[in-house]
Amino acid sequence: MQLATLENTFARELEGLTVPWQPVAAPEPQLLLHNEALAAELGVSFDVDVFAGRAVPEGAVPVAMAYAGHQFGGYSPRLGDGRALLLGELIDASGHRRDLHLKGSGRTPFARGGDGKAAIGPMLREAVIGEAMHGLGIPTTRALAVVATGEPVFREAGPLPGAVLTRVASSHIRVGTFEYAARNGGLRELADYAIARHYPGLGYLEFLSAVVDAQARLIAQWMLVGFIHGVMNTDNMAISGESIDYGPCAFMDAYDPGTVFSSIDHAGRYAYGNQPRIAVWNLSRFAETLLPLIGGDDAVERATSVLQSFDDRYGAAWRAGMTAKLGLREPDASFFEDTLSLLAAQRVDYTNFFRALPDAALGDARRAHALFTDPSAFDAWADHWRPLTSSDGLAAMNTVNPAYIPRNHLVEEALTAATNDDLLPLGRLMEVLARPFDEREERAPYAEPAPDRFTGVYQTFCGT
Repeated sequence: MQLATLENTFARELEGLTVPWQPVAAPEPQLLLHNEALAAELGVSFDVDVFAGRAVPEGAVPVAMAYAGHQFGGYSPRLGDGRALLLGELIDASGHRRDLHLKGSGRTPFARGGDGKAAIGPMLREAVIGEAMHGLGIPTTRALAVVATGEPVFREAGPLPGAVLTRVASSHIRVGTFEYAARNGGLRELADYAIARHYPGLGYLEFLSAVVDAQARLIAQWMLVGFIHGVMNTDNMAISGESIDYGPCAFMDAYDPGTVFSSIDHAGRYAYGNQPRIAVWNLSRFAETLLPLIGGDDAVERATSVLQSFDDRYGAAWRAGMTAKLGLREPDASFFEDTLSLLAAQRVDYTNFFRALPDAALGDARRAHALFTDPSAFDAWADHWRPLTSSDGLAAMNTVNPAYIPRNHLVEEALTAATNDDLLPLGRLMEVLARPFDEREERAPYAEPAPDRFTGVYQTFCGT
């Protein structure tokens, strides 16, 4: 890989939070995906040996990162990178420090009985969802490359072709990283490092506030596009405010706040409508780790006050987004509630509903009517909606409402084809998702809702 020498500030400055380790070399690597736009942004060139764990870039000191985490509400004191390695950090073309990280690169001391490997499907899913989020303007980790390893990975479904993902992130520091340091030492050093890297100049309480704000804005963006993370454990929440760890994630078709896709979320803890509440729960665990650093007899009260600000911050971001999505002159909480209640009652496709509104504003409601079991319900709603809109708001709607999201059936079709050596559907899908607001007639199939076999029964899986 041609790049400036990698740096290793996280591993060098934070003793006890990493374990030096080497990737397992893929026996027969084959490139499946190379993100050329991201490579140009990072100033790196293609090297399949690095992406496959067969070579280590100059300056890289691969480490497995240690962290803990609350998983579905239960605390696990030692998780860590069981199948991943941080190669190091590089400075991108904009001067930002970015992590270079392998996933599926073999067992580490944190593997907890796992094989440390990954299958093609889950690694490509992470690449697809990450690029879709990037196209939507949502902060996210991204895939630089996915390489098939040439060896099988054994899962419940049987043997699957293996793969390694090369991931790029602002950092891989998680709420779970702080939970680990709070119990094992190095908390102040970790906080000082994270502040210097992501929120320069802040004190510890201000640091908490900045992370709360970043997560409030991020979750609002998730909700506005119908994204469901699926496994919002504290070890899957990055303090940078980027979306991270795309496992059983998916986008909602018909609007339903109770939507759950993850096969392991039996109680719906991480359902679409629960995501803001879970974010506060996770941030509360983060705040608990910072209490010794915040200090003072009133540390709990001050931290609690910051946590209580989440609702206002999230609400402001969500209301601003919903105002733009509907083309309104100003926020209208009552109208927002009525709109979502209508979509839920009629099981309306969430993405296509907003995309149909500009035509309806001009008097052509055919596209909107097709989404409703009772078109007259839309007409009654629209009679209330039109007087609330502004000409500028209506003109901008298609710049905030995507025409294309990674529809579950299309993602599955692309991943299945790629697993069987056909990369064309994957390439076409990612090309569309890179420009989600740019609607074209020839891309109409990418905007169609899922067929019946995907509604009500579709499940996603972690891939581990």
